[in-house]
Amino acid sequence: MKLSKIVTASLISSVSAYGWAIEPQSIDLRGFQFTPTLQLSHGYDDNYRGLPDSQFSSQITTLEPSFLLAAETRNSAYELEYSVESEYFHSDDDASNTDHSLTLKSALIATDRHRFRWNVGYHRIEDTVNNFDRGDDELIDIERDDFRNNKYSSAVAGVGYTFGARTAMNQLDFGANYEQRRYHNSDDINEDQERDSAGVTGTWFHRLGARTRTIAELRHTQHDYVDDMFERDGTNSAALVGATWEATAKTRGSLRVGAERKNFDSNERTDYTSPMWEAEIAYLPRTYSIFKLNARRAFDEGEDAAATVERMTTVLSWEHEWTSRISTELEYLFSDRDYKDREELPLGDREDELTAYGIGVNYALDRWVDLTLGYRRSENDSTLRNNTYDRNVYLLSVNLSL
Repeated sequence: MKLSKIVTASLISSVSAYGWAIEPQSIDLRGFQFTPTLQLSHGYDDNYRGLPDSQFSSQITTLEPSFLLAAETRNSAYELEYSVESEYFHSDDDASNTDHSLTLKSALIATDRHRFRWNVGYHRIEDTVNNFDRGDDELIDIERDDFRNNKYSSAVAGVGYTFGARTAMNQLDFGANYEQRRYHNSDDINEDQERDSAGVTGTWFHRLGARTRTIAELRHTQHDYVDDMFERDGTNSAALVGATWEATAKTRGSLRVGAERKNFDSNERTDYTSPMWEAEIAYLPRTYSIFKLNARRAFDEGEDAAATVERMTTVLSWEHEWTSRISTELEYLFSDRDYKDREELPLGDREDELTAYGIGVNYALDRWVDLTLGYRRSENDSTLRNNTYDRNVYLLSVNLSL
């Protein structure tokens, strides 16, 4: 089961799921390496719709096969990956769903100084927790037919170019990306969030030593909405500085800090400027134990009638191998989401604070099979009562490979 399904996909975008201990083996197909894997899980979710007084709990059985086809030469590499995740809700057929994900990416080293990359992908997703308008004058009278999965698709493409040898004092990296997001709900629910986004990034890396480089980065993204009913057309621009390092065998990471500007095309909307940061830091006191910190503050695109959402997320985790077969992962997440300039003023301002924590225990039966037992609790505290909820998920999974 994906972590985005265990917590809330709209609130979390950069949290790792419990790691697999298996070491998948590949099949050689005329120079291509074919790697199939399979995850089978069964669990219980006591509030899969994310409601303040849940009437939606169910056992859930999940089947997730994935297929990776890869090829590599001296100067190039290619990967084609397809995965499908089918969830069966034992107490609610309407919540059962199937997700599809297809990605293709490639990298080319033209010379020591010139490196290119590109990727395309298509993802079709259904979430059981969604952001449909629930009102807030009084607690809603919940009927099963009033709630349904949030269905959307994302088509993405990107290209990149790096100038400078890997050991050079300076490197320049340029990237461009495009995303088309569409919703497939009945009654045109969430169609106000359909958009096309195109962005460019430029980064300068300067080497301070063998293991440390400074970073200066500029980003710019244009968002164009299919039906701009909430006047969200506009741009996100950011300027960041920082560093990336692998200072010792025990520490590695990257840090970017700066500011982000959210400009709207409409004069009816207020523009926003905010501090921005991104951090990915790992500390390994032992080869078999690792602590991780992932943190980000930035603007998300608007939802629930808001112009934009200012989000700050911090994730702390500890992964530890107790024996050659047994490992554990502890994880804590805190996310604050401030919904800016909501159009529907009678509903009032909205700010959500999501706290989630979980534990996973992994047992490696063999190189090609392991078992994972996990538990996760999430608590969303919102200024709107109908968006406040608690959620507990229990999960047992079997991971298989060749």
